[in-house]
Amino acid sequence: MPLPIVHHPDYDAQFPAHHRFPMGKYRLLMEALASRGLATDANLRTPATPEPSWLKLAHAPDYVDQVLSSTVPPAIEKEIGFPVSERVSRRAQMAVAGTVLAARLALSHGIACNTAGGSHHARRAHGAGFCTFNDVAVAARLLLKEGKVRRVLVVDVDVHQGDGTAEIFADEPRVFTFSMHARSNYPARKVPSDLDLALADRTGDEAYLERLAAMLPVLMEYSRPDIVFYNAGVDPHRDDKLGKLALSDEGLRLRDRMTMTFFRARRVPVCGVIGGGYSNDVPALAERHAILFEEAALLA
Repeated sequence: MPLPIVHHPDYDAQFPAHHRFPMGKYRLLMEALASRGLATDANLRTPATPEPSWLKLAHAPDYVDQVLSSTVPPAIEKEIGFPVSERVSRRAQMAVAGTVLAARLALSHGIACNTAGGSHHARRAHGAGFCTFNDVAVAARLLLKEGKVRRVLVVDVDVHQGDGTAEIFADEPRVFTFSMHARSNYPARKVPSDLDLALADRTGDEAYLERLAAMLPVLMEYSRPDIVFYNAGVDPHRDDKLGKLALSDEGLRLRDRMTMTFFRARRVPVCGVIGGGYSNDVPALAERHAILFEEAALLA
């Protein structure tokens, strides 16, 4: 069957075109997927608004209430990188709901992807780094609570270290967190994941893929997952304005193919989220994000 893809129009909070966070990429990503025949009425799914109780599985109740009522303190909004307006709150909620739905679809179909998600800097008590809620953390907590899975693996290859996910799951033995990122990039203070692989600036395709290939069997052995959340951020690309690595388009493609094929060959469901990607050329950025869906579709 075709790859299940989860999308909601409210993923785009409609920031100004010059904003550092390129909100337009969500609309352009859908256009790119439609032009490839990957997003059709047959395989598109739309999430419903998540229950507040879901959000409180991974986040402090008072912070969740602040986001839902758009009353986040200015100091936290500054750490997030933008005001948490009603539209931004809605976006954060729907991105979480999208990852939850994609995870459920992955469990039933083997693989599924959300056209948003990967907000890995959001911690239990507050958001940070353009991340309001940690969608993967919420989805993992919910699946564990429902008994849908017993063990979870987070494979995070965004160029920035997944500090929020690491913090939320620091004392959770059922969730194994892995982050492969640029050593010198944000955040300045890393929160140790279960396994971190920090790369030197300007690491290119060959060295990157060699290191990742060596890690995948280790992750499988140590985590023995019932589901993998794959954060396929495209900010390791050489042209990304907030990245410090040097992957090409083909490097991103081989990374996604290698990772998802490895786990699907072992019958582990994969839930893909798009993670970060930053560029003034937003159409080119959307094309990079589309690579995840092209490769996942080959495994559906």
